[in-house]
Amino acid sequence: QVQLVESGGGLVQAGGSLRLSCAASGRTFSIYGMGWFRQAPGKEREFVAATSWIAGIIYYADSVKGRFTISRDNAKNTVYLQMNSLKPEDTAVYYCGAAGRVGVRWRENYDYWGQGTQVTVSS
Repeated sequence: QVQLVESGGGLVQAGGSLRLSCAASGRTFSIYGMGWFRQAPGKEREFVAATSWIAGIIYYADSVKGRFTISRDNAKNTVYLQMNSLKPEDTAVYYCGAAGRVGVRWRENYDYWGQGTQVTVSS
């Protein structure tokens, strides 16, 4: 089992920044990659950003490219999401996930999820 604990959500004005963190514990050796997804009310959970754990290959959704940055600290088993130039449409619950296989852009490859952290961007 892998446990994921997220932190860093909150309320921010449009144009502001937030940094999310996700710390993994447990069977972390089984993690191929980690990523962030988000779910707005009435919508499906969508991909935001992800990174493979060893090679550090990074992927972003087009909607956040150039504004969000995903990074990782392998020693701390932690992945971060720096979110800049936030927009009201970024408002959602953000979930950190751990994938056990190739394909970190695809939700079906994630075996573990954090509890979610709310990000609210006011206009």
